[in-house]
Amino acid sequence: MTDRTDTMTDGSIKLVVLDMAGTTVADGGLVEQAFSRAAERLGVEPGSDDHAKKLDYVRATMGESKITVFRALFGDEDIAQRGNAAFESAYAELVDGGRCAPLPGAAETIGKLRDEGRTVVLTTGFSRVTQDAILDALGWQDIADLTLCPADAGRGRPFPDLVLAALLRTGAADDVREIAVAGDTSYDMLCGRRSGASVVAGVLTGAHDEAALRGAGATHVLASVAELPRTITGFTGFTGFAAADGFGAAAGAGQQR
Repeated sequence: MTDRTDTMTDGSIKLVVLDMAGTTVADGGLVEQAFSRAAERLGVEPGSDDHAKKLDYVRATMGESKITVFRALFGDEDIAQRGNAAFESAYAELVDGGRCAPLPGAAETIGKLRDEGRTVVLTTGFSRVTQDAILDALGWQDIADLTLCPADAGRGRPFPDLVLAALLRTGAADDVREIAVAGDTSYDMLCGRRSGASVVAGVLTGAHDEAALRGAGATHVLASVAELPRTITGFTGFTGFAAADGFGAAAGAGQQR
């Protein structure tokens, strides 16, 4: 019988899966603004208790597929579809109005990772139309090796589909542990942990704070995505690799700031 260690990879990070809004792209409250516009079109009065409760849910589920959020909030498929379409339209209007910018160091980070021979995939919880609008606004059409939205993968976050689709589409790694994931929300962290990625880095430039990111399984918490290349350079250990079922799984000595 062949010793499995004979066929294991060297453990270096070969595939990097990066979130967009809040991680590589400045959000600037655009998600909340677009949601508020969409909710108003559905009859939710701005400033009402109902609006406040729904907005709190949107904040808590940042990173999740937006149609899933609308389904949870309104409980009716037709209303959810109309709400999601209104959200996407409002977000696109904000992007077209110049309300979209890369986070400092993001483009340089993506370039550095690719120059190092790593494959980079950009992912989002938005639709393909909105994702393309963001990429077009930034001139990022060719910045990454691949871009994915929930419709490309099957399910959005917190399911692992986006990360696994990145692996399957690119063939960049031989083992899920050769993957690094970075995002700004707890759903990004859970998606990364469920996929089996060795590095699941939370960044503090977006929706959720360090406690939320670590609670959702972050192996690292970084000030920004600009710290990611240094974090994964020379990474050869599969330490801190926990069960992929989620929250709190990453607590332990393998974590670092």
